[in-house]
Amino acid sequence: MARELECPRCSRPYPETERFCEDCGMPLVYPERGEQAASERRRRARKINPAYAEGRPVKVARAANLVQGEFLAGLLLEEGIPCMLAPGASIVAVYAPVAGPRDLLVPESAVEAAREALAFSGPLATGPSPPPDAEKA
Repeated sequence: MARELECPRCSRPYPETERFCEDCGMPLVYPERGEQAASERRRRARKINPAYAEGRPVKVARAANLVQGEFLAGLLLEEGIPCMLAPGASIVAVYAPVAGPRDLLVPESAVEAAREALAFSGPLATGPSPPPDAEKA
């Protein structure tokens, strides 16, 4: 029994042998399946730029603790850079998994992009701006 496919954008029906909509180029789907909610893991994986996923892990930074490490890893992920957190050489205590430094590791192909993403060159990095009338004096 042949099942019909449809375009998710324009809802035009197609035979099962087709794969893409002739009008808009969208991949065809079975209408009864609908949209499936993506898991958190899948949503994170969709953000990763494949060009940044090549090579062995390289340390690009060190976070003071797990919370700071997860924050920095999130910043890198928004730039498409995958990141792993590894415990630093000196874990403070086994019963306190949040304490202690964490190394941020990225694939070799993402090292330069990660360092650029983590470098802050805004006004706070160079100090406060002088008041506007201070330049006139």
